[in-house]
Amino acid sequence: MVERAESESRKLLGRLRDTMASQAAGQERLDQITHLTADSMGTEVCSIYLFRDDETLELCATQGLNPESVHQTRMKLGEGLVGRVARTGKVINAADAPSAKGFRYMPETGEEIYSSFLGVPIQRLGEKLGVLVVQSKEAREFSADEIYALEVVAMVLAEMTELGAFVGEGAALRARHTQPVLIRGVTAQEGTAEGHVWLHEPRVVVTNLVADDPAKERARLTEAVENLRISVDQLLAVASGDSEQVQVLEAYRMFANSKGWMRRMEENIDRGLSAEAAVEKEQSDVRARMLQATDAYLRERLHDLDDLSNRLLRILTGQGNKTGAALPEDPILVARNIGPGELLEYGRQLRGIILEEGSVGSHAAIVARALAIPLVINAKRIQIEALNGDHVMVDGDQGVVHLRPDDTVVNAFRDKMAMQAKAQERYASIRDKPAVTLCGKTIRLDMNAGLMADLPSLESSGAEGVGLFRTELQFLVRSQMPKRTELAALYARVLDAAQGKRVVFRTLDIGSDKVLPYMAAEEEPNPALGWRAIRVGLDKPGVMRMQLQALLRAANGRPLSIMFPFIAQYDEYRLARAEVDKAVAREKKLGHTLPEKLEIGAMLETPSLAFASKRFYEEVEFLSIGGNDLKQFFFAADRENERVRRRYDTLNVSFLTFIEDIVARCAATNTRLSFCGEDAGRPVEALCLAAIGLHSLSMRPASVGPVKHLLRRCNLDDVRKVIHDARDAGEQSVRPAVMEYLRGLS
Repeated sequence: MVERAESESRKLLGRLRDTMASQAAGQERLDQITHLTADSMGTEVCSIYLFRDDETLELCATQGLNPESVHQTRMKLGEGLVGRVARTGKVINAADAPSAKGFRYMPETGEEIYSSFLGVPIQRLGEKLGVLVVQSKEAREFSADEIYALEVVAMVLAEMTELGAFVGEGAALRARHTQPVLIRGVTAQEGTAEGHVWLHEPRVVVTNLVADDPAKERARLTEAVENLRISVDQLLAVASGDSEQVQVLEAYRMFANSKGWMRRMEENIDRGLSAEAAVEKEQSDVRARMLQATDAYLRERLHDLDDLSNRLLRILTGQGNKTGAALPEDPILVARNIGPGELLEYGRQLRGIILEEGSVGSHAAIVARALAIPLVINAKRIQIEALNGDHVMVDGDQGVVHLRPDDTVVNAFRDKMAMQAKAQERYASIRDKPAVTLCGKTIRLDMNAGLMADLPSLESSGAEGVGLFRTELQFLVRSQMPKRTELAALYARVLDAAQGKRVVFRTLDIGSDKVLPYMAAEEEPNPALGWRAIRVGLDKPGVMRMQLQALLRAANGRPLSIMFPFIAQYDEYRLARAEVDKAVAREKKLGHTLPEKLEIGAMLETPSLAFASKRFYEEVEFLSIGGNDLKQFFFAADRENERVRRRYDTLNVSFLTFIEDIVARCAATNTRLSFCGEDAGRPVEALCLAAIGLHSLSMRPASVGPVKHLLRRCNLDDVRKVIHDARDAGEQSVRPAVMEYLRGLS
């Protein structure tokens, strides 16, 4: 029985292959496939429904229903049995369709005489393309073999659709990857960019779906799987020190050695598929099942399966990551996700980055900010929709991607970029001028940095120094711990490039969303509130001591500013400061040149430190408010959570009052205070921070010009009065009142 089913399946696939090879037009090919399928399965009806838009299915070909209903009959996603198959991605097998749940009668098709119904989704790697249906007058359920046969036809239809085999008139038969697409994601790095798509991992295209020699295809599959297993074992051997990577690769090995996985692919081959098509069908089937799972662990394993299947497909097809395509002159990188090391290899040649996943605090986001490259994350379906070379526009300010934009969008986007460029020219004219307000207050504007590549921006941006140099990037992009001599040489180059301007080095800020690839990851229920930053440094002081020694040697007699991250209480600062004193004593004993001036500060990122004793404020030499973390803890709103992170305004009265209290405490003890974070680089927020007494701000280089431009046009006394009046009036946020004040300036 199985052999007969396999033989019939191979026979049908052979006839489908002939249809694919024909020179027929798209509609004619669809018509031929419905005839072939109905004939092979012994049914009176075979119909193909394809999506004309995200919510609407259209009858595109039929054998057995009224031919005049083709391209006329349409239904919404979830409507009728066909709509249910499309929505759920699950097979519906009904012996008595009219009595089945959700049945919808379509009189124009003439289907009322048919009882049994079998519908399977036409989908490719999770992308829903349509529904394939067979019907017959006899009231019966279709067998497992018949369901399988129809699924194979649906898979062939999906691949042929991807390859453009059914292009014709109407929305449902339009060519794929040619229409404009708007994708809404999340801003991870602001800025705008126009360019052409460069896929970090190009899609594998399967062109040989059908094979005549199952034994040969089985042998090809066996050899490819063996090569896959060897490569996974080799990767495991290299990754032995990285627990997170080991965990992923162990999942790879589990899949690669799964007998059930191999058996199902071999069965696909026996039924007439090529080795490549067998792998892709199994990938699609498992993907469909796992997407229905409620278990978060199972859904996470879906990525492992996809990566493994794609590796196997590349082995079988010979289509590696290097396709021979040339990197465009204006590349916009598109990927599911990407590590910091890989991103740094691309460097500043990228115009923009679009990730299907990611987070605002991810390693990729940190590097993108350091390189000032616009980045949009959580751009769903971008990998499915985009092809290498596609025209794309990235609006990092709004978190929007325009793929293959039409002329209207292109013109509007270019107008926006031209306005930004014109504004930059205006900012360039005040680059060397101080940020002096109309009331005579001078605001110090520093820049944030994390790579040597950032340092040229120190002069071009007009920043007065580096208010925050993130030292963790040098640790994150390496596969092993950097040596002290390497760090000392790097820090020395940073100070050289600064040409005497102040650079504040923040010591290693790891943990939470920044896990070193060569350190064991700690499983924590809430990493942002867990073992991170100074807590790691004090519990494992070896790395901190090595970094402090490297900084002291890099200074080589020059002034040096060191800042400790995530200090939550006075005692942590005291202990960290004691480590500096030990390092200084050791360097002095070794005869090394000590810094001309050494100042030690802390980042105020937790509300607790705002209420530390007066003794702490007297002892610490400078403080920098870490606005990103402080705001999320103040409002109890995770900045990685899109549902809540935009809910709370920096210009909320309670938050500004809290910041004012910190300003007052620092003024009372004559402690230098600055504000560092995304909000420091937003002109309106920066203006309000300056108005309540923060006269030192640190931001990304591109923000220095816009912030300085606004500050030079405003009177801080007036702005402070607007803020206090809004607070006295019981307003929740001062933003509306401040915006009204700014409108009055123009």
